[in-house]
Order: sequence, then C-alpha cells, then structure tokens
Amino acid sequence: MSAFWQNTIRQAIDFRRELHSEPELSWQETRTAQKIRTALSDMNIEWTPCAGTGTLARLNIGASSSSRPHIALRGDIDALPIHEQTGKTWAFRQMGCMHACGHDGHTAVLVAAARYLKSVEYALPGPVTLIFQPAEEGGHGALRMIEDGALEGIDEIYGWHNWPAIPYGKMVCPDGIVMCGNGTFEITVTGQGGHASQPELCRDPVLAGSAMVQALQQVVARRLAPQQAAVLSVTSFDAPSGFTVIPQQAVLGGSIRVPDNATRDAINALIVEVVEHTARAHGVSAEVAIQPRYNATVNHAKQASYLRETWCKQNGDDSLDTQIPIPIMASEDFSYYLQEIPGAFALIGAGVPEQRAHPCHSPFYDFNDDLIEPVTRLYARLVGAPQSTQQEGVM
Repeated sequence: MSAFWQNTIRQAIDFRRELHSEPELSWQETRTAQKIRTALSDMNIEWTPCAGTGTLARLNIGASSSSRPHIALRGDIDALPIHEQTGKTWAFRQMGCMHACGHDGHTAVLVAAARYLKSVEYALPGPVTLIFQPAEEGGHGALRMIEDGALEGIDEIYGWHNWPAIPYGKMVCPDGIVMCGNGTFEITVTGQGGHASQPELCRDPVLAGSAMVQALQQVVARRLAPQQAAVLSVTSFDAPSGFTVIPQQAVLGGSIRVPDNATRDAINALIVEVVEHTARAHGVSAEVAIQPRYNATVNHAKQASYLRETWCKQNGDDSLDTQIPIPIMASEDFSYYLQEIPGAFALIGAGVPEQRAHPCHSPFYDFNDDLIEPVTRLYARLVGAPQSTQQEGVM
C-alpha cells in the first residue's frame, strides 16, 4: 500500500472526526460546507455550490465525449437533533446536535475519493461528479439538489450507508427495493376537560388517545397481509395536565414505513378510519394530519449488479450479506436520485463482532472509521480509476 494512499485514509479519518466535533442540522451545514469546499480547493478540484449548503465537485469533465458513463458519487453531510453520549474525544460538547447517523463518515469517504481520483484524473475513463448533499434527515435535500441541477449530464449515480446491524464489511445491495418509503402523522384529540373526580362530566382525550394507540398498533397485524412489509409506530403522546385534571386535548404522533405508494395509501386511509371510529366511540373529536416523506429507495438492476460485483472483486465472494431481511424499513432520500436516473444504493456493515452495535440515531453511535478505506477503494473502482500508478504506487 502506497504512502500516498495511507496518508489519504489517515487524513479522511481526521477529517471525519473534525466534522463529528462540529455537527450541523439540516439546511444549517454552513461550516461543514466550508470545510468540504476548502478541502476541495486545496486539492485543486473545481467545485460549485448547489442548493445552498450542497457542493458539486467535478473531475475529468474534459472526457464528456467518452463512451464511459458520467458517474456521480453521493455523500450526505447533515447531523441530527440528538444529544451525544459517546464519550469520544471528538464528541460534540454542546447539547442538541450530533452526527448520530454516520454522515460524517459518508462525507469523509467522498473527500478521500476526491483526493485519490484527483491524483489519477488523467487516467479516469470518464467524467466523475461528487455530490456533497445537505438535509438528508427529513429535509428532502436530494430533491433540492436535483432541482438545482445536480444531475445534469449525469448518467449513473451510486451511494451507500453504513449499517451497524450488518456485520462489518458485508454489503446489502439488492436489485429493486433496498429501503422503504416513510411518512409521519399527527393526531389531535379534543375532548372536554375537567376535574378527575368527575369523569362523567368530561370526555377524556387521554383515554381516547390510549385506545387509538392500541388500535393503530393492530393495523399492520390485522388489516394487512402477513407477507406485506410495513411498520406503523406511534412514537409520541402529549397530554400535559395536572395530577387532578383531565386535559382538554391530547396530541399523538408517529411514523409509517412502506415499500410502495399503494401500501402507503392503504395505511394512511386506515389511520383515518381507526381514529375517526375510536373518537366517536369515546365522545371526542379528532383531526389527523398526514405528511408523506420519502418514497422507497429502489435500485436499478444493472447498476446494483455492478456495485455488488465491484465489491466482491475487492473483498471476496462472501462479502455480501444474504441473511438480513430486505427491504430495510428505514428510509433514504437517495430515492429521489433513483427516480431520475439509473443507479444503486448499498448498505455496508459497520458491526463489530462481540461488541454491542449501537444503531444509527442512537446518542451512543459513532461511525466505524475502519469503513473509510474499503469504501473509498470501492468508489475508485466504480468510476474505473486505476488501482495503481507509477507516481503513487499501489492503493
């Protein structure tokens, strides 16, 4: 392994930890964008802003007449509103923001790929665009990037997500759906508040809301076929009051995970049906607000096959995880890209044997730096970069 390659990976790890120590929420990634752009400028890589805090970096654009496809590689850059509890020396010390999903690692891999690809730019068989995307965490950043021209001239796109529930180095990249679509809902239950000693004079929104929670949890179990991949979770119940006071109102919130829009429509209709009937039975009123979010992330078969084959050539035929059930019920706004052009999205295992795997979005989660080297190598292979050069030696 060349000194240049080793230094590239070491710098990427340092860059990742620097990003981790200064996380920024969706559409607020100003410092993160500046760090990325400074790194690109230091490597003499041309870049342009996109959708505000997003950045597009171009390599080998002079090869636009090449018969090789123009490939885009994407990394997301935003963090989450979570208070970090990892105890790492690079942890963010303030409350309310954390890189709890590994986007710092995704960004660091893309920066490492940029450095290597720049060193072999003369030998790249086709043009390459690196997409540093903001606001993946519910902010529809991919959509905004597309609207601002991120995919213009791009033929194929590839991305990945670290996944602690998969053993380290194993890949999941099926033809077709890899991650589900999602949506959120909010239910406002309005009753008649009053003194807890006189429940007969009240219409209790807490009791009605509790019944709604129980009924909604049965939608997937009893109103959908057992073979149907779907999740409905009530995740919040807010009815503040005094110990002796039945409140006037309760607000419930939750999310759904669905493989397709038909299932989403069916579940949304059932949510409304269950809430309305339960409210009527308890003598309260209820309003349901449903917000669709991301569609399912659906790989294109040709590109998914290429991604798997490239990973296996690099890491062996046993480097695919064939045990984990798919689709993964989490969601990704990479789905927007795949609705526009061919491409594929992979999950790559970050789990460490005999160690507890803290899931993404946990306050204890920290990206596994060991993933930076193999995924950077994967990106280089995907775009056809040489694996060794006279100037730099072997990767």
